[in-house]
Amino acid sequence: MSASTTHPAHRLIGQVLFTYDMPIERGKVREFAAATGASHPVYQGTNPPVPPTFLATAMHWEPQDPSLATLLGLDLSRVLQGGQEYTFIGPVPRVGETLHAETSVESVTDKQSSRGGHMTLIVVLTRFLRPDGTVAAEGRATVIERAKS
Repeated sequence: MSASTTHPAHRLIGQVLFTYDMPIERGKVREFAAATGASHPVYQGTNPPVPPTFLATAMHWEPQDPSLATLLGLDLSRVLQGGQEYTFIGPVPRVGETLHAETSVESVTDKQSSRGGHMTLIVVLTRFLRPDGTVAAEGRATVIERAKS
């Protein structure tokens, strides 16, 4: 695999695309736990931690003008979700905290698909910071853009 120099997202590697705050609300944590089948009683308490994949909801706080897809130069008719992962650093965030999120492009890679076509893989990194500036978690989403047919 080689680093892409042709996709518009390549010029954005390492740049913070946008920042936003993500308040963690008890009702939203409870709703998310119920929706994902996370039945542990800890999520019903007064100060619960977030369920492991709760940070996926951060997209609802991201600025939408311009959208991430626009900033990355994506043709949404050719985009697939390639995966998502979260790493928690230190204590898991809890209800009542507000995390400050910074979203950037971590990498852009061109690759041949197993069917012989071309695709570009873009890894988008979101760092979730506590009010004291320490990193609470990192989320990585891999966006796949298939070549034009």
